[in-house]
Amino acid sequence: MNRNVPPPTGTILAVDDQIFNLRLLEALLTPLGHSVRFASDGMDCLDKVRECKPDLILLDIVMPRMDGFETLAHLKEDPDTRAIPVVMVTSLTEVDERVKALECGADDFLTKPVNELELRARINSSLSVKAYYDHLKNYQKKLEAAVERRTEELRQAFSAIKRASLETIYRLARAAEFRDDDTGEHIIRIGHFSAAIAQQMGLPENEVETIFLAAPMHDVGKIATPDAILRKPGKLNGEEWEIMKQHSQQGAQILEGSESELLRMAETIALTHHEKWDGSGYPQGLKGEAIPIAGRITAIADVFDALTSKRPYKEPFPLEKAFAIIRESRGSHFDPAVVDAFFAIEEEILLIKQEFRNK
Repeated sequence: MNRNVPPPTGTILAVDDQIFNLRLLEALLTPLGHSVRFASDGMDCLDKVRECKPDLILLDIVMPRMDGFETLAHLKEDPDTRAIPVVMVTSLTEVDERVKALECGADDFLTKPVNELELRARINSSLSVKAYYDHLKNYQKKLEAAVERRTEELRQAFSAIKRASLETIYRLARAAEFRDDDTGEHIIRIGHFSAAIAQQMGLPENEVETIFLAAPMHDVGKIATPDAILRKPGKLNGEEWEIMKQHSQQGAQILEGSESELLRMAETIALTHHEKWDGSGYPQGLKGEAIPIAGRITAIADVFDALTSKRPYKEPFPLEKAFAIIRESRGSHFDPAVVDAFFAIEEEILLIKQEFRNK
């Protein structure tokens, strides 16, 4: 299996009233395989976005006729464009300006003058989010087809899941795997692994579907983890590890307070997927069945994918070694029943890993 992950590519709309800045972005992005289109200001952007249907928008803030804030608000208010990731490219450094951009729906920031490495990382991250959104959107279309063949009660249930899914995408997709180099396959695999295990354990079908949609948000709290820790190539020291562990609670805080069943499930998973069956996990030191079943299931899916994937600090483990580690952790790290369900569908797990492998 090829473990080398090429960066994602797509159509990028660059919006700036200075032609020099546009040409610079073109020179940096075209060699990476991106198709770059230009817009000279906000009004031009709103016209061009319908014409070229970009995967990502790089949006300047200070422009004539319509500035970046107003343009961003129009993009996020329109159902046809609100899912397009928008990276604000600006020389403004005031916190108030960035908060205003976030309130308008900005997905990320780049500071002028643009650093080539940072530009590449931000674009890869945003395109990864777009890949996950497209995947989920396609999955929802399949659900809609099934709904039409079922009873009105099931139609209403799936419609509720759809609404909750869309709310989740708009609020959280930009945060999932925020600064990862992965192309989005990791979060897709976690959803499929977790749903397959939940189904094998006999959970109700609606709960299986909710876990499928919620599990990919397990690490949303890492948006608050410093790059120096998140991407450190070596082992974390004690202080760094304590900071890293905070992502579970930070993820739950991002997700808390929603009336959506999906977001409540995602909050539970974010908070508890690092708890361990023997009580030695974090952040609460929960033990046994005190750990919610969704957290216990996502824990094994996350660990298996981490073991068999490349990370800044490690090469991927062979499948045999990863399976051995999980077996040895039965009754300590993992719920024995979840481990048994995992190995009962080992062939399905491997098919999911192959289908959604890093490309």
